[in-house]
Amino acid sequence: MSELNLGLLTELTEERGVPGHEERIRKLVRRELSGIADEVRTDAMGNVVGTIEGSGDGAVAVAAHMDEVGFMVSHVRTDEEPFGFLEIEPLGGWDPRVMAAQRVTVHTEDGDLPGVVGSPPPHTDDGDREEPELDDLAVDVGLPAAAVGERVSVGDLVTLDARTDRLGETVVGKALDDRICLFAAIEAARRLEDPEATIHLCATVQEEVGLRGASAVAAELDADLAIALDVTVANDVPGFDAGERVTELGDGVAIKLKDSSVITSPRVSRRLRTVAEREGIAHQLEVLPSGGTDTGPLQRAGGARAVGALSIPTRYLHTPTEVAHLEDLAATVDLLEAVLASEAANDYSP
Repeated sequence: MSELNLGLLTELTEERGVPGHEERIRKLVRRELSGIADEVRTDAMGNVVGTIEGSGDGAVAVAAHMDEVGFMVSHVRTDEEPFGFLEIEPLGGWDPRVMAAQRVTVHTEDGDLPGVVGSPPPHTDDGDREEPELDDLAVDVGLPAAAVGERVSVGDLVTLDARTDRLGETVVGKALDDRICLFAAIEAARRLEDPEATIHLCATVQEEVGLRGASAVAAELDADLAIALDVTVANDVPGFDAGERVTELGDGVAIKLKDSSVITSPRVSRRLRTVAEREGIAHQLEVLPSGGTDTGPLQRAGGARAVGALSIPTRYLHTPTEVAHLEDLAATVDLLEAVLASEAANDYSP
């Protein structure tokens, strides 16, 4: 397994950045790309593009998104109880059952404020309690109503408070979706030496609310090929049959064939498989029945282009305890490096 800079991975995953408010993670990405790319720029939407100039023809866009699922304060309740509470609006897809009793951070103009999502104790359960809805969630910051009204405003952001840790052969934490792929792209690019193709490293915004940033990037970049990096479902846990697993941890990087947003270009997928086999890199194939990725807009925004996608199998997506295997991460870095190092002005037309 390739040596991995787990300190950087931890820094990326523990930083906060919900859709449309990715400034903290953007600062880290720009810092890392500035030591790798010949040019680093940020567009009006907040996407970051670092360009490594190639020695020949052809250009490749590699994209991973910066944003994580989170919440925005929609109402500050200060007139019903002695203590104040916050109602929140989701930014991205959430299962409300996951949020009960979670620690969160409220990002206010005056600084970060710790909080918890309330969860009634079982002692008061009469057996008729319904499954929670997102509208039922309220954040408790432990302050009197007047203080909450002074500190928190509608539009303030709320993120999960979770550490990134080793868990056996895996890593666990929040925002592996998609910071682990940002990490993979950065590490692969760091290893490149004089690539023939020009490489555009794209850290996109607002993926979790409609693949928005990638649409803007794709319309502006003149790339012959685009490769998206994202996590994917790994239902290799009790309760799922083999055909429902999609991918499995430890079986290598996943080469995407389809998801809800895209059918990847067959010639690109074949090249990814060929390079993986040639280099002896563990890999598996991914057919994701639902859920979209930046691959879709990269394929068609601003005109048609060839696309492929590499995915890191991840358990428990959109929770504070997303889990990915370190060997799958290493395989993703190795395959992306090998593909970019050998990429030229290839013809991927049907």
